[in-house]
Formats: sequence, structure tokens, C-alpha cells
Amino acid sequence: MNQDITERTFDFAVRIVRLCQSLEENPGVPRTLAQQLLRSGTSIGANVEEARAGQSKADFIHKNAIALKEARETHYWLRLLVVTEIVSQNKLDKLLQESEELKRILGAIIVSCKTSEK
Repeated sequence: MNQDITERTFDFAVRIVRLCQSLEENPGVPRTLAQQLLRSGTSIGANVEEARAGQSKADFIHKNAIALKEARETHYWLRLLVVTEIVSQNKLDKLLQESEELKRILGAIIVSCKTSEK
């Protein structure tokens, strides 16, 4: 399925919001991690959306680079939830896979834009 990156990151954010809603039901560490995950996981799509309205190629690259950093952070929080056994591996497999793919796609967008500048 060839889905536009803006739609793909939006769909990812929706899934992150739903996961965080369930984590918020638990006090303590799960709730704290949910807040971190919510910020980074929803920021990916917001920055991709901002990149679309970039005022220059440099601005486009910069916003996508921020989205990539947020995707890396999101992947980190998802891995942490699994390793600490707050959420089971099988429940997060698809989100982990999607975060990995988003990192690759965003990295490719950035590299492609930088090489086309030269």
C-alpha cells in the first residue's frame, strides 16, 4: 500500500493516542511514559505537515529532520514499554514496525532533498 507520508504519520499518531489513552488509565510509570510517547508520537505527523508548507527547501528539510528525530524518540519509548513489560511485545509489534519504517522514509526524504540541492 503506497500511502502518502502525511496520511501515514497521521494514522500513526491516531494509534499512538489510543495506546496512550490506555496507558493513562494506570498510575505511576505507565502514565508518565504515556505523556512522553504522546508528545513524540504525535509530533512526527505535525512536523511532516509543517514541512509541506515549508517556506524553502531548507525549511522543508529542517521540518522533516525534526520529524525524524521525533520518530526515533517514539521508537525508543515503544521499545522501553516492551522491555519493561508495561505493554506486551505482540501488542506493540505493528507500532514498532511502523515507527521503524517512518524513520527510514523520513531519512530517505531528507537525503533525497539534500542530494537534489547539489
